[in-house]
Amino acid sequence: MSDWNTKTIEEFRANEGRVGGNFEGAPMTLLHSRGRTSGREYVTPTMYLPDETEPDTIYVFATKRGAPTNPDWYRNLTAAGDGTVERGTETYQVIVRELTGAERDRIYAEQARRYPGFVEYERRTAGVRTIPVLELKRA
Repeated sequence: MSDWNTKTIEEFRANEGRVGGNFEGAPMTLLHSRGRTSGREYVTPTMYLPDETEPDTIYVFATKRGAPTNPDWYRNLTAAGDGTVERGTETYQVIVRELTGAERDRIYAEQARRYPGFVEYERRTAGVRTIPVLELKRA
């Protein structure tokens, strides 16, 4: 996964936030988080869903490709309450808020409608965990 992340990060930065392959045409961001215990900075490429009315708000999904556990970046961002994103050619600070209930379900359903792979991730985690959805709002 590390090699994949490194290649995707390099491609993202070389192409003003665009990547090819399975993610061609999808909105991508690079999430920067600090390790909860290590303090080390991590950068993780992920798809996002832009908010329909707030251009400074995006949603990210802690799918971990349907694994039974949440990704580290999710735990790091929620513990900190803030982070940094690279979006296109911009880098900026964000405030993190985890969505719950009907709000979470609505946003996840929209992402799954646009990108059917998210339906499969949800199927894989059914009965194990609910995939977290985070709102990232420009600070």
